[in-house]
Amino acid sequence: MKAFFDSDIWWSFRSSPVTVISAIVAAVCVFGAMLASVIAPHNPFDLASLQLMDAFKPPSWEAEGDPVYVLGTDDQGRDMLSAIMYGARVSLMVGFCAVVFSTVVGVTVGLVAGYMGGKVDSLLMRIADIQLTFPSILVALLVDGVVRAAVPREVHDQIALFVVIFAIGVSNWPQFARTVRGSTLVERNKEYVQAARVIGLSPLRIMRSHVLPNVMSPVLVIATLNLSFAILSEATLSFLGVGVPPTQPSLGTLIRIGNDFLFSGEWWIAIFPGIALIVMVLSVNLLGDWLRDALNPKLR
Repeated sequence: MKAFFDSDIWWSFRSSPVTVISAIVAAVCVFGAMLASVIAPHNPFDLASLQLMDAFKPPSWEAEGDPVYVLGTDDQGRDMLSAIMYGARVSLMVGFCAVVFSTVVGVTVGLVAGYMGGKVDSLLMRIADIQLTFPSILVALLVDGVVRAAVPREVHDQIALFVVIFAIGVSNWPQFARTVRGSTLVERNKEYVQAARVIGLSPLRIMRSHVLPNVMSPVLVIATLNLSFAILSEATLSFLGVGVPPTQPSLGTLIRIGNDFLFSGEWWIAIFPGIALIVMVLSVNLLGDWLRDALNPKLR
């Protein structure tokens, strides 16, 4: 622990006020989302506790506001603050799981392509190139549509969360694959890899134990930046109505619901979830930018 606090990374972190503030904001977002069931004022998805007479209440600081509902309520009488906390939990979970999935797939493909070279490298990279020619959100929409068409309608809501995670994850793996491939092409010709070959280690063990630890720095940066992109992708899919089911609304779903009332005076139903999404994504992006600089001595 002492070594960490004496490291250049810690010094870089504490010497950047923007990074420190971003980390605090990101931590508040994460803990607020993860502990929503404990600290949220209401459970917005408990139908028995909803009061339709409380629908469309404005924020508490407005003339008709109610102090019980700090950020107002939506068309069903759900507390917006609580709905945002629960929705952020879904958005973060989908984004994190999608990034883990794309990282595992991309790192594996990149390691194999870079280490094996030849036809294997050409085949895998051409597949990645083909996918990179399409926008990620279009790939996610295509995957989501194909899966929904292939399974019975009655199980759509049950697998919707997993479909969204898979759709977003499978659309982002080429970035990891190309980065890891480039680093592996450099590492495979170094003396420690050649020594491992000489003593008879298998290619799988060399890739896992020797090459992989030395190519992870750029992967961590890409994963952090991709987390914000994955959250935005999930919000986009949910806004279009093909994301998570209405029974598990995310920030994108809340924004879509609020958009129906944006021009009828109930602005808070869309604005507050939108602000929460912007703050969460911006804080993660700023942390990713700092991590990129901190792990690259040339950018310090």
